[in-house]
Amino acid sequence: MHPMLNTAVKAARRAGQIISRASIDLDRIQVSKKQHNDFVTEVDKAAEAAIIEILLTTYPKHAILAEESGHSEHSSEYRWIIDPLDGTTNFIHGFPYYCVSIALAHKEVITQAVIYDPIRNDLYTASRGSGAFLNDRRLRVAPCDRLADALLGTGFPFRDQQGLEAYLELFGKMTQACAGLRRPGAAALDLANVAAGRLDGFFEQGLNLWDIAAGSLMVTEAGGLVGNYTGDSNFTEHNEIMAGNAKLYAQMAQILSPYSKVNLKK
Repeated sequence: MHPMLNTAVKAARRAGQIISRASIDLDRIQVSKKQHNDFVTEVDKAAEAAIIEILLTTYPKHAILAEESGHSEHSSEYRWIIDPLDGTTNFIHGFPYYCVSIALAHKEVITQAVIYDPIRNDLYTASRGSGAFLNDRRLRVAPCDRLADALLGTGFPFRDQQGLEAYLELFGKMTQACAGLRRPGAAALDLANVAAGRLDGFFEQGLNLWDIAAGSLMVTEAGGLVGNYTGDSNFTEHNEIMAGNAKLYAQMAQILSPYSKVNLKK
């Protein structure tokens, strides 16, 4: 395992311990609202602080982009991108679908990724050019080649609901086109499940970089494709993502492309 990935694994497991301990008594957790339908807890903050401490103890000159604490003040060609608890709404309701997500970008290219599911003790890891793994098992995206047979993951816009009507229209079209559509509520873990072949594909809009950085590398290292709704690779610029194997990717883009921010701005 790459030394930087090994450090990220250590940080993710430490955060997972904090989350798991807190999940025993959810009634005691302090919850506040950042904006509409966007929650943060003391657990998010404690997990993030633990991650940053471990990363910066080993790599003190690296930059940080974290969901709760934002950007670090100094710049570096190395930047850690952290979501300490992806699926906070699930967590505070006791719904068992959430994870820790950590990625490392070198010169803006994601090179290392860890997604840790503390409920199942599942550790997803990926290094650029070296493949993706679940615990010790090599991952490959599912071979499904027909959208009509595919199980897809997605998420509804939950912070800004102005585009909800158009998204519901898209949701209806995708529901008709595929075998099933799931909305579990943690994009990083959804992308990990695409890499693992449990979901055939995934699409969502309104996401931040920390939601998708680790998962995007996980999918590509498992043999899949990741891009915006038109299929272009610059998904981080438009806050939308589509993922799947090559054959499904093209079929998904035919439906998703008209709803892309790229085309809506024209």
